[in-house]
Amino acid sequence: MLISAKLAPTFDYPVLDRFWRDADELGFHGVWNYDHFYGLVDPQQPTLEAWTTLAAMATLTTRARVGCLVSSVTYRNPGLLAKMAVTVDHMSGGRLDFGIGAGWHEDEHRGYGIEFPSPGERVEMLDEALAVIRRLWTEDSVTHRGRFFTLQDAIANPKPRQRPHPPIVIGGGKPKMLRVIAKHADEWNMPSSGAADWATTSAALDEACAEVDRDPSQIRRSVQIFLHPQDPGQVDAELAKLTGYAEAGCQHAVLSFYQPPDRELLKRVRAIGSGP
Repeated sequence: MLISAKLAPTFDYPVLDRFWRDADELGFHGVWNYDHFYGLVDPQQPTLEAWTTLAAMATLTTRARVGCLVSSVTYRNPGLLAKMAVTVDHMSGGRLDFGIGAGWHEDEHRGYGIEFPSPGERVEMLDEALAVIRRLWTEDSVTHRGRFFTLQDAIANPKPRQRPHPPIVIGGGKPKMLRVIAKHADEWNMPSSGAADWATTSAALDEACAEVDRDPSQIRRSVQIFLHPQDPGQVDAELAKLTGYAEAGCQHAVLSFYQPPDRELLKRVRAIGSGP
């Protein structure tokens, strides 16, 4: 199982810098952040912007994949997001994993004056946005007139370092979202809710792949595990669940830390995984 490390940009920049460098030096598969404007536990918690910090991660690491788990489709025009992603892909030397989802944090949308459509509409937005983004990454120019987005002879150069494009990682688990994942994703991620629930959703993704005529083996299966380093017992209990996920077919675990881990804890959790 591949092991990646994640820390939200809710800590002082030097703390983030040390975490990214340590995770990279220790050989984690990837280093991740998240895309929110407020702290999730405390809305008043200072929170740095996701893609700006992702660009810093790209330059301060040399081996690990970098990505945002996950960006909300509602926060940025897909043409702009496609350009941002290509920029980070070039800055990292072709190490970007493009994480995206339908969004869920209503208070952030209201606070920033961003439209917050119904869940079904947000999933449809994601489907359309991904079609636009993939075209911008691979075509000379793009004209698109859809339900949510309009582009006219849009040019997006340079193209990504990774060809045909950076791997697309989508988070979600509801039936309508699984169809979008089946169409577009190179990797599917689901927050930890138990190996049995994860396996049931993974099987549902197989069914969604059959509906869109996609080989389900083309989509890597991953889970996000939440760890609280200030509570060693909680960390031990969550790490013990990784065996069950692996047995259920999980190929990649993203360990999301609620407090910055020290280097010794990072060494310990890195040793659980296999592969680069």
